[in-house]
Amino acid sequence: MSAADVAPESGAEGEIRYAHPRRFVLSLLGELRRFGYEGPFRAVTLIQVLAGAGISASAARAALDRFAVRGLLERERAGRGVNYRVTELAKETLDDASSRVHAPQPFAPSGPGWTLVTFSVPEGKRGVRHQLRSALTWAGFAPLRDGLWIGPGQQDPEWSLRRVRAELQEADVVAFHALDLASFPMANRVSVAWDLAAIRAAHEWFLDRWEDTDARADDVPPLSRLTHLVADWLTLLRRDPGLACEYLGEDWPAERSAAVYRARRAELQASAGAEAARLLESD
Repeated sequence: MSAADVAPESGAEGEIRYAHPRRFVLSLLGELRRFGYEGPFRAVTLIQVLAGAGISASAARAALDRFAVRGLLERERAGRGVNYRVTELAKETLDDASSRVHAPQPFAPSGPGWTLVTFSVPEGKRGVRHQLRSALTWAGFAPLRDGLWIGPGQQDPEWSLRRVRAELQEADVVAFHALDLASFPMANRVSVAWDLAAIRAAHEWFLDRWEDTDARADDVPPLSRLTHLVADWLTLLRRDPGLACEYLGEDWPAERSAAVYRARRAELQASAGAEAARLLESD
């Protein structure tokens, strides 16, 4: 499982939805890890923080249990309650997500040209196919045609696909770098592979929620507020593949989104860390 598996963020008609409760759990666990906490966490404490971020208790429990089923959390009884402990798989997943969340240039391509991935997965391995597609989507790839995915820049898909490689034959996946040919410019294909209007809408959605707000101004506890911010940021990161600026409009909002995220995070960091200490060190 990767950060990409937590949830889709758009509906059938491309409208932006709030992040799935599982993405809030991922965000909360990631922030607790950055503050130096890896559990065990009391379920009631996690649910309390998620409730402050707008996630119902039932949805939070379902998301936590789903993480346990997928091997990201270990569930254990603690008297009349339940504790959750972060697994090694979860630490790897959280670190993977963190590298994107805190990247200095989260929407910039990694070098010139394109990375192409073609794959053929047997019908009987639908779960593997889903994981492969989710991992590629998280890495900024999009389907160019059946079985052929394209990503901006010079990437190494081995890292993105490492968790499904054991389920694949060596010939199932082929990847290579490519440059445009003058007679076949990619500018004509970018809008086919990626919905640029939907990507812009995702940025505008994020900016509408976070640009003109003081993250400390309402009565939402700071750790809940930070969890919500990171969940929305993960949703945006998954939507924007990081295309080169020549394929985008002059007023492309990615830099604004990154600046807003960093500003809101800076406002919340210290108070959220203090709240985490108060909640967890008293458990």
